[in-house]
Amino acid sequence: MKDKLIGVLAGLCAGGLAVQAAAEEIKVGLLLPYSGVYAALGNDIEAGFRLGLQTFAPETQASFAIVTEDTEVKPPVGLAKARKLVLDDQVDVIAGVVSSGVLGAIRDFVHGSGVPLIVANAGNDEATGEQCSPYITRMSFSNRQVNRPMGDWLHAQGVQKVFTIAPDYAAGRQMIGGFVEGFAAAGGDVVGQEYTPFQKTQDFGPYLAKAKASGADAVYAFYAGGEAISFVKQYDSFGLKAAMPLYGAGFLTSPLYVEAEGPAAEGVIAALHYVPTIDNPANAAFVAAYKAETGRMPSEYAVQGYDAARALVVASATGAADREGLARALAQVSFDGPRGTTAIDPATNNIVQPIYVYETVAGDGGLTQKVVAELPAEADPANGCTLSTTN
Repeated sequence: MKDKLIGVLAGLCAGGLAVQAAAEEIKVGLLLPYSGVYAALGNDIEAGFRLGLQTFAPETQASFAIVTEDTEVKPPVGLAKARKLVLDDQVDVIAGVVSSGVLGAIRDFVHGSGVPLIVANAGNDEATGEQCSPYITRMSFSNRQVNRPMGDWLHAQGVQKVFTIAPDYAAGRQMIGGFVEGFAAAGGDVVGQEYTPFQKTQDFGPYLAKAKASGADAVYAFYAGGEAISFVKQYDSFGLKAAMPLYGAGFLTSPLYVEAEGPAAEGVIAALHYVPTIDNPANAAFVAAYKAETGRMPSEYAVQGYDAARALVVASATGAADREGLARALAQVSFDGPRGTTAIDPATNNIVQPIYVYETVAGDGGLTQKVVAELPAEADPANGCTLSTTN
């Protein structure tokens, strides 16, 4: 059955890859967190990446070898491991990076060494903005990209006043900043904002009390991983959900850990670039193959790994096997995949993709995602990126 599902997926991409196969084995460094708060995310990205190679590499007869390193969600560790992959392991390309802090830490090394980096998660806006590089291609999302259109959509639903909350680090501030930008432009009013100490906040009660007293119509939040589980559960137990509906970036109720949130997640509406209930043939085949491979539904992290692998295969199929050639080819990748039409913006090397608004609801087999709206794909502003002068 598994081989049949992989065949279905390979058939979906037939004709979508260039015919020239890479002549040599391409060595890939997977730079991911395998310990710490984001370990589950790293494991899902790797599972998706390996499935992507298994699915698409046979179309080109390309050969790939993988070396893994643990960033521990620590920027200095991430930099040390990136240096090891490039200088000691001599990888041709790096893929992964979950934390925006780690991506910021390795940016200059990646740029200076000329090794292509396929970002499979970290969304910090600078990486495809003022700190862009011809060697960095993002196949995940940017922080503002996910949240900015949600601001306009939420105001259109009649929500006039919002209280925002997120962890106090780059991703938290950029996620909320993107939402506020869209919400304010639509005429909405942000009546309060709180940023909680990252990876240190266990009791959200004092912050939720401020939200309750703010007079807001709703709360908009960003949390991920273990913090998301704690926040969603405490929001429900605090009794806010009925009077102040909870909205947010979709990582808040990710399929990866929504079951751990349980009934507290029901009714939460969020925006994300992928949920496993997106209705298209490529996603149906991906979900089936991923479930056959892992025994669980794919998350946004899994599809990011999967699409990162596909992008690498597409790039290598042009005949590019050296670092410079792979970097150029990666910036030109586009395909119809589980998320819908996916492409790279040549002005920034950032991904362009639809954004989906979804509600977490109870299904026959547990919690699931009901797609409420598909928001159009929009390229991020250049935000200071001048790729023509970054070489």
